[in-house]
Amino acid sequence: MVSKAEEAELNRLETQVDNGGGGAWEYLCLVRKLKVRRSHKVLNYGLLILNDSRKRSGLGQEEWTLYEQVAIAALDCQAIDVAKDCIEVLQKKFPQSKRVGRLEAMLLEAKGLWAEAEKAYASLLEENPCDQIVHKRRVALAKAQGNIAGAIEGLNKYLETFMADHDAWRELAELYISLQMYKQAVFCYEELILSQPTVPLFHLAYADVLYTLGGLENLQTAKKYYASTIDLTGGKNTRALFGICLCTSAIAQLTRGRNKEDKEGPELQSLAATALEKDYKQRAPQKLCLLSSVLKGLKVSP
Repeated sequence: MVSKAEEAELNRLETQVDNGGGGAWEYLCLVRKLKVRRSHKVLNYGLLILNDSRKRSGLGQEEWTLYEQVAIAALDCQAIDVAKDCIEVLQKKFPQSKRVGRLEAMLLEAKGLWAEAEKAYASLLEENPCDQIVHKRRVALAKAQGNIAGAIEGLNKYLETFMADHDAWRELAELYISLQMYKQAVFCYEELILSQPTVPLFHLAYADVLYTLGGLENLQTAKKYYASTIDLTGGKNTRALFGICLCTSAIAQLTRGRNKEDKEGPELQSLAATALEKDYKQRAPQKLCLLSSVLKGLKVSP
């Protein structure tokens, strides 16, 4: 995740380059270091250097890194001709490179030549079964064709080897949710929380899926994870505050007339409602009436 200071530096360099003050190479290096994708800027700034022979030759061996960076940005921007030119330069310089082979397969993918791209990726994996990028490209290829089941199969196979890839677990969870396979998504978020227990986004997403599944046990667990999201964010997550109210209301309906009572429920719900009211007063006072109506419908009062 990019820090505020890093984001500010990226924006500063962008402004500097856009105003003709130089700094394009520094910007491109920072983008690579932070592993962010600002494809249009990378494409424009990269071409400023590549189209100037003096600047390009001044990069030394970094010239080839820039060609690769611009090629990927061009593919993102559907600038197929630019990508093709960059890849051809790299192919001439590194004719046996598997790294360039990935770019060639990505070019086929960008052109919509699905079968050819799949064949190229499969060939690359035969030579190097542990190529994470190629595995992920195959998943992206399946998604691009609307083959969500195939993407899920690819991610599950990938995670058998690369179990510590948090982005892959999150992607898999989102794919399961898109197919309403909520129990499978729950498993993915449990893996994420086990490996990164202090990331509030995972607690929140886990709670959302459990709330969607419904049932007393799931609702009670969802409420706990909405509460942990609030705790991890210093009480500043509006969605989690609403989640507390929704879960408590649903639990009350399910346990009505039973001896089992959610003793902490009403108090926690009241605290969440109060925090919501305070938040709306500060950020959206014009919607306070709507909030009051929603909370009233849930039989909640701050």
